Formats: sequence, C-alpha cells, structure tokens
Amino acid sequence: MSLAAPPPEGHRRRGSSVGNIDLGDNTSPSLTTMYRSPSSRKRSDARIAQLSSTPESDLAVAGKIWVAFRELAYRHTWIGPGLVMVSLLATFFLSPAGSAVHETLARGILLSYHIPGTDQYGKGVNDFYFVFFYSLVFTFLREFIMTCILKPLASACGVRREAKQKRFMEQTYATLYTGCSGPFGLWIMSKLPLWYFETTPFYTNYPHKTNDFYFKLYYLGQAAYWVQQTVVLSLQLEKPRKDFKELVLHHIITIALIWCSYRFHFTWMGLAVYITMDVSDFFLSVSKTLNYVNSRLTTPFFLVFVASWIYLRHYLNLKILWSVLTEFRTVGEWELNWDTQQYKCWISQPIVFFLIGALQLVNGYWLFLILRILARYLKGDNPSDERSDDEEEEEEEQVEEKKNQ
Repeated sequence: MSLAAPPPEGHRRRGSSVGNIDLGDNTSPSLTTMYRSPSSRKRSDARIAQLSSTPESDLAVAGKIWVAFRELAYRHTWIGPGLVMVSLLATFFLSPAGSAVHETLARGILLSYHIPGTDQYGKGVNDFYFVFFYSLVFTFLREFIMTCILKPLASACGVRREAKQKRFMEQTYATLYTGCSGPFGLWIMSKLPLWYFETTPFYTNYPHKTNDFYFKLYYLGQAAYWVQQTVVLSLQLEKPRKDFKELVLHHIITIALIWCSYRFHFTWMGLAVYITMDVSDFFLSVSKTLNYVNSRLTTPFFLVFVASWIYLRHYLNLKILWSVLTEFRTVGEWELNWDTQQYKCWISQPIVFFLIGALQLVNGYWLFLILRILARYLKGDNPSDERSDDEEEEEEEQVEEKKNQ
C-alpha cells in the first residue's frame, strides 16, 4: 500500500483505507459537486446547440440570452446565489436610511438588538433573517471557492477524475471553513470563564440572555452554515452516500441543538459543542484531502485525526453530557420562569441530555467505523471490497450513460 507517490498514468488506484474515510464526514455536497446525470448533460448539450443557431427575431435573441444564462449558471453554480446576494446588498446600500426597504434588509445583513451603552446584543426574531441571508452568502462563497479556486487546485494537484475532484473540493472547502471557525470559537472561549472547556460556568450565571458582538456573530454564522448544509443535504441533490441516514440525523440534531440552545439561553454550552465539532472536522477534512493527493503525510495525519476525534467528539462531549447530569440542577437557579426567561428546570434537563446524547450516539457509530478502518490498516489489510466512493460513482455513471445511449 503506497501512500507516497501517485500511481502511474492510466492505472486505477484502489483507494487506501487510511484517510479515505467516507463515514463520519459531516460535509454535505455543494451544488458544484452534486451528481450530474446523463439527462442533465443532455440538456446542457441541447442548450449549446440552441445557442449555435441563428436567431430570426428580437424575441429569439432574448430567448438565446436566457438560454446562455442558464448554461452559464449550470457551469458556474455561484452565479445564481451571487446575483441574489449582490442585488440585496445593492438595494440595502442604495436605499435611504430609515426607509422600509432599508430597515427590512438591515434585519438580515446586520446584527440586531444592540443594547445601548454596552457591548452586548439581545435576541429576537430578526436573528432568523440574519441566518437566512448568511445561508445565502455561504452558498455563494462555497460555490465560488469550489468552482474558481478548488477545481483548478485539484487539477494542479494531479486529481483528474471528476468524482475524485468532487471529494477533494468538498473536503478542502471544509478544511478552509473549519480552519477558520475552530480557532475563532476557541478565541471567543478564551475570553470567557469557559476556558478551557470548563462546564460549571454553563450554569453559574445562567441565563445568558445577551452576548457580545463576536459571540453572536459566531453563533448565528454557525447556524447559517449548518442551515445551508442541511438544506442541500435534505434536497438530495446528489446520490446519497454510505452514511446518508446518519448524516441527515446528525444535521437535524445539530440544528435542533442550535435553535434550542439559542432560544433558551444555553449558548455557552452550545459554544463548547460547536468547537468540538469544528476542530475534529478540520482534522478529518485534512486527513481525507491528503489521501486524495497521495501525500506521505496521510498515515501520520490519519492517526492524529483518530486521536483528535476521540478527545474532542467523545471525551469532551461526554464531559459536557456528564455535567448535564451532575451540575445542571445543583449549580445556579433551578426553576421554570417565563417572565425572567429562566429555563434551567425539570423539563429542559432531559431535553438537553437527549439532544447531546443523540449526537454522541451518532458520533459513537462513526467512531466504530473509523476504528475499523484503523484496525484494518494496522493489520496491513486492504480488503478487495473496500472501494472509494469516487470509483463507485464512476462505474455508476458509465452504466447510466450506456442506458441512455
């Protein structure tokens, strides 16, 4: 099993178990990397043929402009969300301050509920607009980065096959995102009594009804990222992967945790969970990316990933889960009071425990599969049925193309 040099030209490389972790991957497909069926490619060919015809009227010219735009948006998936985003931003900046249009757009573009005379922000319905708008921003950024930066990078790194390029692009984008969000979350935590993953402060000064600018920006930005991921995943814009059901369940639980922790003021606990997910996902994505480019670092980094996954996704999350059992009731006030927004009580404790526990069960399932890959590697096995997703997709595409010929 060679991890050092790329295979000879024309040789189909059997994917190594090390670093080729198809399970435990929280990255949803993007529009750029979704499966393009033979039928969608035929429609693209039809549009190209239509563009090559000579228009006989002004209406036909206008029709060709629309067809050209559809083909361009098909090839460059960032154009659609980019136009919507730019239109909203232009309308916001060009509309008079104080007008109904300006104020409506401000709800989504800017953080709302600043408390005068402080550095704190409250919460409210406008935060939904913020999450919605930045879900659109993340859609644009992801598609633009993948199409204009990561696809050329994949070719430069010797990743030629289309299906493998998709995986490379998805994982490299995940590396970029978690490489920023993880350190940002740790920096925010370092300014709070939570450092380093202290659990007692979750409950000492509860409820945390306000947060500073950076905390709120991080929290709602993460919500926007996960909403965008969940929408793309739930629409099933590409062939479901091996752990599709587990991935959907993971995203649903994560969205539920985000909303409940924000609405009921358990944001300090939510911050700690966010960080454990982001940092472990960073090591996962780097490990997979190294494998796609046949790097010598694949094996040692895979071992680093396994250690980080166990520490972050299990040790620290179990520490948080244990605090829900032992400190949730005994530290701080314990009552249900809607007027004072005091929700740390008999009903919230089992809900919090259930959501984090469910997340831990999904992580535990993925850990089992990851350790199985590790065990096979340590034994020196490379089972014949251990195929990478890109090889499976290529074979399915060939079958599909034959059916449509």
